[in-house]
Amino acid sequence: MARGAHVVLGARRADRLEALAAELPGAVVRRTDVTVRADLDALVQAALDAHGRVDVLVNNAGQGLHVPLAEVTEEDLRAVLELNVVAALAAMQAVLPPMRAQGRGAIVNVSSGTTRMVLPGVGGYAASKAALDMLSAVARREFASHGVVVSTVWPGITATEFHDVLRAGTLAPERRGGGDPPEKVAEVILGLVESGEEGARVGGPPAR
Repeated sequence: MARGAHVVLGARRADRLEALAAELPGAVVRRTDVTVRADLDALVQAALDAHGRVDVLVNNAGQGLHVPLAEVTEEDLRAVLELNVVAALAAMQAVLPPMRAQGRGAIVNVSSGTTRMVLPGVGGYAASKAALDMLSAVARREFASHGVVVSTVWPGITATEFHDVLRAGTLAPERRGGGDPPEKVAEVILGLVESGEEGARVGGPPAR
């Protein structure tokens, strides 16, 4: 909001949304499960009702899966793919019509530094984010004619609760502790929105 944005927040935990909105005067909040297309459409409509347009989408929903491939269950992998890949595509599709109508827009997909290396123990998670990388790269070309710019950010470890709520597994002991503050990742994302560059890395060990 310091950059003049009108913020619309969507997430599953209503209590977290309300707490964050209390820190962001004027923010619009709507409980949203991004794996449910109707929820995504309702979130976009809430933005249109409040502001008449949708200028930026930050696709940040995701979950980790830190289990060796020999032990990954099909159920866990499907769930991670549904959230990290399918839902991300659905969110892009949901904002595309208003962005196309207004002739401009920016989408930033939050990937992972794990896609930039071969890291045993996170193959399922990294594969889901690699799929998101390809969706982002293709969407960047396909949406460009509509004035919509798609970018990708590749964080390393970020100091959030992400590794406390993995779908399965745990963060390797040697990679625990520290990490980039979320504010640093947010600044990189804002930089991509403003510059329209294809992508950017965030420092730190590449494990989201």
